[in-house]
This record gives sequence, structure tokens and C-alpha cells, in this order.
Amino acid sequence: MADNKLIPAAVVGGLLAVGLIGGGGLVGQGVVNARVGDRSVTVRGLAERDVQADLAVLPLRFTASGEVLSEVQARIDADLGVVRRFLAAQGYPADTITLGRLEVSDRRSREYAQQDGGPRFILAQTVIVRTTDVARVQATTRALNDLVRQGVVLQDFNGPTYIFTKLNDVRPAMIAEATASARSGAAQFAEDSGTPLGPIRQATQGSFEILPREGYGDASQSPDQRVRVVTTISYRLK
Repeated sequence: MADNKLIPAAVVGGLLAVGLIGGGGLVGQGVVNARVGDRSVTVRGLAERDVQADLAVLPLRFTASGEVLSEVQARIDADLGVVRRFLAAQGYPADTITLGRLEVSDRRSREYAQQDGGPRFILAQTVIVRTTDVARVQATTRALNDLVRQGVVLQDFNGPTYIFTKLNDVRPAMIAEATASARSGAAQFAEDSGTPLGPIRQATQGSFEILPREGYGDASQSPDQRVRVVTTISYRLK
């Protein structure tokens, strides 16, 4: 009697084991399919373009110093006249020239100032040229010795700043170029792996960079610049 009860139990246990094996096989097959369906390749596409800066900013900061404030002020005013005449001779219209604020420093009014025998007052004035005539600014930079010869003391002169303002004009074409570059790389990868290339899964556009054309230094110090953008795109593999 006990043996008779064991037989159905063994059958049920066997069926349950078969069911678990079959279920495990289905789960395993599902994981494989999920992995196959999720296959993708991520590539980067690069686009670069050489451009010419179309805006130049030239700051000219000059100083004068002495013991009597009114005398130092008079020298600054005289130097300002020299600078204005120099820029007019260089061919700049009046609307491209801006007068910055006058800086006045009284060295003896500072707390714990040292009596080192230096001048008491130091005045600094800045004149800023802002123009789209980039070539003219380059020529002016080479001619600044004329100001020095006339007694104008230039301070902290680091040269003009050159700016490329037409990024929006080149942006669409460069994004298309970077995208095409990325697809070309993905297509080559798919061909080498023997897998058809599918649609875009995810895409990220990198930020645009303004770089020095020669690859070193500060891009803003030269009108010869290079625009670069890198896109990152994931493609599905069929």
C-alpha cells in the first residue's frame, strides 16, 4: 500500500523536475534573446573646420605716476590725446573706440604702507578698440612702438583678443559632418563583425570648441582658429 502511494509521488516529482528544466531553458533563452536584441556599438564622430576670427578687441592701458595728483592727471590726459591721435592715424572710426574708467592709486593712503620712496600717485587709463577689421588690429599691434616713442607707458599689454562670432553659421554643417563620420565608423565595425548596422539608439552632441589652429597656445591670441565638435552615437546591431 505504501509502495502504491510512492509511485504517483515519483511521477509528480518527475513531471515537476521536467517542468523546472523546461522553464529554466525558456528563461535562459529569454536572456540570450535580450542580449542579442540589445547589442549596439558606440562610436565618436569628429568634425573640424579652420576659421578666421571676425572680431578683434584691443585694450591699451597706460599709466603715469608722481607726487602731485594734478600733475599726474595732466600727464594721463596728454597721453590720452596721443593715443587717440595714434588710433585715428591707424584708421579707426570713433565708434570703435571706447574709453575705460580711470584708475587712481594713492600708495600712501594704504594701511601700513611702506615709505619706499616711490611715487605717491599712480594713474591708469584704458582705451579699448573693438572692431571687425581684424587685419587693421594686427597692423596696429605691430606699430605700438610709435606710442612708446612718444612717451606713453603701456602696462600689462597682452595683445589683442580675437573672437570668432559666426559659430551658428557653421554649426549645422559641422554636426552633419560629425554624424556622418560616426556612422562611417559604425558601419565599418558592423562590416568587420559581420553584423548589419541598425538605427541610432542614442546620440550625444559634444560642445563646440574654439582651438588654436597650430594646436598650441591660446586660441584668442590669433585670428587663425579651428572649430571642433565631437558627437557620440550608439547604433543598434541587428
